[in-house]
Amino acid sequence: MTKYFAKLGVNNKVVGISTVADDVATTEQAGIDFLINSNNKYPFWVQCSKDGSIRKNGAIIGATYDEDEDAFIGIQPYKSWTLDENYKWQPPTPVPADAGVDGKRYDWNEETTSWVEVSPPE
Repeated sequence: MTKYFAKLGVNNKVVGISTVADDVATTEQAGIDFLINSNNKYPFWVQCSKDGSIRKNGAIIGATYDEDEDAFIGIQPYKSWTLDENYKWQPPTPVPADAGVDGKRYDWNEETTSWVEVSPPE
């Protein structure tokens, strides 16, 4: 098994993700120390997970790590979307209830801040 670590750049942006073997990363600090020593002393690392089981959300390149909240925050998909209490981006209008029913699909229209039904390909 391996543990995942996010490499943080300017303004705590995730600029990379590395793995460290469990027997090396026996603690978060042991994993960070290993990465610092093997990456030209690059100092800014934080443990993460793919599924969000660590630090509220999974880390992806381009996301941000909020140190105060100890949470990864994904890339804001649209300017009108806001963060909820779980640090996930939410649209100002909920996805229509029939999304996914009988193949119905919707795309977000930022100009109108609304969902628009997408016609299936012919």
